Amino acid sequence: MSKAKTTSRRRWIRYGILVAAIIVAAVLLLGPVWIAPIHGPTQMPYHELKDHAQYGADYVAKEVPQFALAVFVLCMALWMTNLIPLASTGLLAVSLLPLLGIVEPKQAFAYFGNSAVFFIMGVFLLAAAMIRTGLSKRLTLILLQRFDRRPGLLIVGVTCSAAFLSLWMPAYAVAAMMFPIVLEVTDSLDLRKGKSGYARTLFFGLAWGAMIGSCGSFLGGARAPLAVELLRDTYRLPDGGTEYAIGFLDWMTIAMPLVVIMTVAAVLILLRFFPSEVTDITPATRMLNQRVKLLGRMSVRERRLAALAIITIVCWIGLSQFIDGGVAVIAILSAVMLSALRIAGWQETQEYVNWGVVVMYGGAVALGAALKDTHAMLAVVQQVVPSADTPPMLLLFLMAALSLVLSCAISNAAAVAVLLPVGYALCDVTQPAVNPVAMTYAIAISSGLAFVLPISSPPLAICHASGHFGMKEVPKYGIPLTALALAVMMGWMWLYWPIVGLEITQP
Repeated sequence: MSKAKTTSRRRWIRYGILVAAIIVAAVLLLGPVWIAPIHGPTQMPYHELKDHAQYGADYVAKEVPQFALAVFVLCMALWMTNLIPLASTGLLAVSLLPLLGIVEPKQAFAYFGNSAVFFIMGVFLLAAAMIRTGLSKRLTLILLQRFDRRPGLLIVGVTCSAAFLSLWMPAYAVAAMMFPIVLEVTDSLDLRKGKSGYARTLFFGLAWGAMIGSCGSFLGGARAPLAVELLRDTYRLPDGGTEYAIGFLDWMTIAMPLVVIMTVAAVLILLRFFPSEVTDITPATRMLNQRVKLLGRMSVRERRLAALAIITIVCWIGLSQFIDGGVAVIAILSAVMLSALRIAGWQETQEYVNWGVVVMYGGAVALGAALKDTHAMLAVVQQVVPSADTPPMLLLFLMAALSLVLSCAISNAAAVAVLLPVGYALCDVTQPAVNPVAMTYAIAISSGLAFVLPISSPPLAICHASGHFGMKEVPKYGIPLTALALAVMMGWMWLYWPIVGLEITQP
């Protein structure tokens, strides 16, 4: 089948999914009421509620849970098909919530301005400053220079460097800043595009390393703070606190063993199963040494940024649990210090920030909070799930597998936004009840380990642009690694979680 026919077929499949979602949403909006809140305020019909003096206070419309589900179905289809930008879908969710009377306008916009959005914004600005000042390039060259002695060792260096850097900055930024350096390595070795097994290995190592490392902390991918914010909003208390919370160090404690194991596995696969024709990398060694010399001494801006980054990370680890707003407040204060310390101005950094991702996460959190407040997802799960006796660990395994499979086809962030409300609803209907914290880890971390297609992974998409490997080669090597990731995740959940005291049932 030609490339044009394949593209056309995929387009029609996406349109088909969207049309089906629109039909389902219309039925939910216009059909009879069959979902009602599980508990809560007094109910009355929507048309009467619109004119009621106590609208939004003591009453909730009978249709509201159904309306919330309609918005969820429509946004899920748009996130899956990507027919419009993810950010536009996020804005659509925020606008439909008050338009359909699901929540009051001020509440919808308050959901949008959640702490996860500001944390992501602060992290993106810090990463942008690292790229702008050249500190990220210096770190990359210094790391790779330690591994430039043998061909195999350089592959290890690219993969491990990408994984390490993705612990501290967004994975797409790591891939973007390392890409030109790895490309220079392949050019210095005169490796032909599409013909060199060694070049293919280097770029797969870069993509896989960045993806794996991004699972290890809040900083590597915005899906982690998104998941934590959904957890906080879903289980918030009347006084504004939260029943469940995950801190910066908590996430790293849980995720790091998985990151280490998967990084080692990726390196072994790259060295064992990827063909390589290169036996001498002396030209690449010379090139890396020249680049390091050209950088010269660290500038004043680089030293200030390095100090600020270290202080910020220390505060995230040690102080975030003692500050209202936690990691978000620290991230924003650090972003402010970029200008105060004359490290990088707003115009220098904002062009490197993916503002669409920030908007998308705001909409996803708002939609998740609305599903929780109306009990829509809980009502659906109670009607659909035939038995509440599923063992908690089996349920976590299934949701992790579903998250990983869904992330092969759509953005991993969208997968988290779609599945976590369902997961939390399942937590509440099973006996014994599943710990929502465990469900958050299972869905959010597994969503970052889908190596099958570039569509859900910016690092894979960036590396595919090098021209050193084709689209067919991505699933060829990605499917076995994804299957291995799922197996490792199951062992990690079964064996490691009890060691660190993570309960799989609600305490």
